Amino acid sequence: MSTRVLLVDDQPLLRTGFRLILEAEPDLAVVGEAGDGAAAVELTRSLLPDVVLMDIRMPGVDGIEATRRIIRDGAASHDPKVLILTTFDLDEYVIEAVRAGASGFLLKDSPPEDLVQAIRIVAAGDAIVAPSVTRRLLDKFATRLPAVRDAVPPPGLDTLTDREREVLTHVARGLSNAEIARELVVSETTVKTHVGNVLAKLGLRDRVQAVVYAYETGLSRPGQTG
Repeated sequence: MSTRVLLVDDQPLLRTGFRLILEAEPDLAVVGEAGDGAAAVELTRSLLPDVVLMDIRMPGVDGIEATRRIIRDGAASHDPKVLILTTFDLDEYVIEAVRAGASGFLLKDSPPEDLVQAIRIVAAGDAIVAPSVTRRLLDKFATRLPAVRDAVPPPGLDTLTDREREVLTHVARGLSNAEIARELVVSETTVKTHVGNVLAKLGLRDRVQAVVYAYETGLSRPGQTG
């Protein structure tokens, strides 16, 4: 079965380029196009795409608000995934999009093969933004995140075991499962299980949101690196 993709960008030429790339792949099908966020929300409801390729900066309803509405409306139906397109890899709007529920972001000038692979990964339920990239974004825009009071236990952290909290800390540092496994001297399968438990207990969609959560709760601080 093909992955159904909705293209959202206010530039028709870009949409045409993306369509040509995606329609050359036998497992991807472009089911529609939208030039603004409001149309993207409506088309997502009617066309039920698996992945929405979403521009951030558009007139009217922007990509962030459109993402928020799509994730909220789609959660009870077909759980669409949103892949954000951006011109700059350090774009403050990317963080807002991730917090709104996007599964990650991709630069508009990425090679075609990266675009295709990103859509496949997102459709499979994973995030395509490397946590290390998310960390750079958060380090830059950390002052815009909610202030954390050390005296107040971060919500949800008390549901984690000590090992799960340790794994979350490493995820927030931008480490892969393999790197975490080496740090903790355990198998990658064990790490994967811990990451899955962390996401489930905290109600997070993916590792990218886990990094944001670690910042918002104060578990991770700007400047901490892997």
